Amino acid sequence: MKKATLLAALLFPLSLFAQSPTGVGDPVELINPLMGSASKPALSNGNTYPAIALPWGMNFWTPQTGKMGDGWQYTYDADKILGFKQTHQPSPWMNDYGMFSVFPETGKLVIDESKRASWFSHKAEISKPYYYSVYLADYDVTTEIAPTERAASFRFTFPKSDSSHILIDAFDKGSYIKIIPGEQKIVGYSTKNSGAVTDNFKNYLVIYIDKPFELASAWHDKQVDEGKLEYTGDHAGAVISFKTKKGEQVHMRVASSFISIEQAELNLKRELANDSFDATKQKAKATWNNTLSRLNVEGGTTDQTRTFYSCLYRMLFFPNKMYEIDAKGQKMHYSPYNGEIMPGYLFAGTGFWDTFRALYPFLNLVYPSMNKEMQEGLINDYKEGGWLPEWSSPGYADCMIGNNSASVVAEAYLKGLRGYDIKTLYDALKHGANNEGPNATGRRGVNYYNTLGYVPYDVKINENAARTLEYAYDDFAIYQLGKALGRPAAEIDIYKKRSQNYRNLYDKQTGLMRGKNKDGSFETPFNPFKWGDAFTEGNAWHYSWGVFHDIQGLINMMGGKQQFVAKLDSVFTLPPAFDDSYYGTVIHEIREMQIANMGQYAHGNQPIQHMIYLYNYAGEPWKTQYWARETMNKLYKATPDGYCGDEDNGQTSAWYVFSAMGFYPVTPASDQYVLGAPLFKKLTINLENGKTITINAPKNNAENKYVNSLKVNGKPYLFNWLSHKALLGGSDLNFDMSASPNKQRGADKAAVPYSMSNEK
Repeated sequence: MKKATLLAALLFPLSLFAQSPTGVGDPVELINPLMGSASKPALSNGNTYPAIALPWGMNFWTPQTGKMGDGWQYTYDADKILGFKQTHQPSPWMNDYGMFSVFPETGKLVIDESKRASWFSHKAEISKPYYYSVYLADYDVTTEIAPTERAASFRFTFPKSDSSHILIDAFDKGSYIKIIPGEQKIVGYSTKNSGAVTDNFKNYLVIYIDKPFELASAWHDKQVDEGKLEYTGDHAGAVISFKTKKGEQVHMRVASSFISIEQAELNLKRELANDSFDATKQKAKATWNNTLSRLNVEGGTTDQTRTFYSCLYRMLFFPNKMYEIDAKGQKMHYSPYNGEIMPGYLFAGTGFWDTFRALYPFLNLVYPSMNKEMQEGLINDYKEGGWLPEWSSPGYADCMIGNNSASVVAEAYLKGLRGYDIKTLYDALKHGANNEGPNATGRRGVNYYNTLGYVPYDVKINENAARTLEYAYDDFAIYQLGKALGRPAAEIDIYKKRSQNYRNLYDKQTGLMRGKNKDGSFETPFNPFKWGDAFTEGNAWHYSWGVFHDIQGLINMMGGKQQFVAKLDSVFTLPPAFDDSYYGTVIHEIREMQIANMGQYAHGNQPIQHMIYLYNYAGEPWKTQYWARETMNKLYKATPDGYCGDEDNGQTSAWYVFSAMGFYPVTPASDQYVLGAPLFKKLTINLENGKTITINAPKNNAENKYVNSLKVNGKPYLFNWLSHKALLGGSDLNFDMSASPNKQRGADKAAVPYSMSNEK
């Protein structure tokens, strides 16, 4: 597509498109990388940035509108760009590591980032996963970027100027730069990071420019060091200057490595070779289309289709590759745990507190070989650092709670992944479950949990009730894996027993989960609308559903199906009241719940995202169908404000994609998905094993949101769940959709999904 045509398509109001795509042959063109980028610390509409990268690539690139070190490195409402940044940032709250930037200028050279920033407009910006272009108005320069996994190709279109420049900024906190004019080459490194690395951490860079350098100098502390070609210090950079003709294109090739300058050079030669900019761009586009083609949707609106693929795009970044291929073709990586160069896979940039819920289940279904690599990376995490990470960025980040690596490891094996050292991973799970590690690894409060059956409220361990609930599910995951591995009952029954520890926090008086003191009394006073304190970024109304593995047990405690459904309904009918006294301010997650007008339902954060699917366990699946469609319609759109909270490394996107498919993994460490209702008339999943899952719903439209009946492989299907194993064999799911709910379908006791309490 020509640029002018592409730009017109991007700018044309989507609401004017009424057609329903009959198939997606070029899905990457439907993605809006700016979805979720209209965000700020006080209100997240995604907290995303436009990542110009390949799926799971080691490096991403993004235009930089925020100052150096600002986690909000690109925000849609900004109007100036001050660099084009190589980034590994998983979240603005985690910030970045190993970053540097490049920037073209004309006229008087300006080093200071705040002064060099150029005005730009989204009207002169093209943002695609495989390509980015923007016009820098102050310099009359157009910058274009096309990525590979560990390198990128740049094309700068300059005006007529006697003073055109390319600025390389290796950032502060320790950097190095060396200019080699005879080879038209710059090398160096950046050490800037946000923690979770060793003291010897470096991101090495190699840059080639295809125009001879007329002038070249290192700079530091915002000052050019005339004629000096090498500098090591707090903040190093380089500037290359030359004359340009009007419309002259200058090409730059750049690669990096966490291992060495030599490895960065190898990455560049291997991935960019002698390709032109356009060849790199087309290869990147082909890679995206090939990866996205595992899922093909038909019969939705253009808005729905764009939103679907924009969410899928976000799911294919993290955890990203930290490993590289050496000269012998061997996989190697810098270890953020011991600072050494080690063999094998390594991945980074994900928080299991978020992604165990739906992102990893999605990988196991659609991209299992990629998750197999990730499992091998986890083995190296454990061997090199002594613990499995709970948040990697790139090493152990001290963030969030839980021991949800147990779910990520157990689920992969239980859903069929093989060919890696599962014994070591199982040992890692046992180690993490029975010890308290550094930086959020292991289990904080483990001694209380293992003896009392809960983490007490009054022993100065924050978010204690949330920890207890997550540990209980994690114990279930360990038990399931141990059982699958044939471990002796004496070893695994302890985890089976601990998986029921959620019961210790249920308060019959309120019908909610509640913090409990060491002496067995409940916390007082108790406000179910109080965020934080006993819970993590949520309140009792959010966390009381966090019994992923035993919803029947929760139903029984609540007094039966009728009371359970009434409690679920209350989430939506209660006002969005909140108590922010624990934080002393309205955190953005609270605000996002408040303004969504869905009562206490806080979809913008992870703890409650599975709750909509729980009606299936109580005989009223039609309510799941209603609320899933309502949430998809109301809270997601492929626009800069298109999410309803932090996107969080693919998890919030994964909720949408699963829900659009018509099912969701409430209990990841089981074989089952819980049914909802599909969004499209047809959705095809092209499985890695060559089989297909076809989801047909020909009557689907805005009114027909309810499932009247379902046939699987031509036979009536009465259950409220689907089997992962059966789906992998190839399946045809035929949904008959209607405008009114079928309150009989799925109401029978035999239809309910898996719960531990129903095990015979």
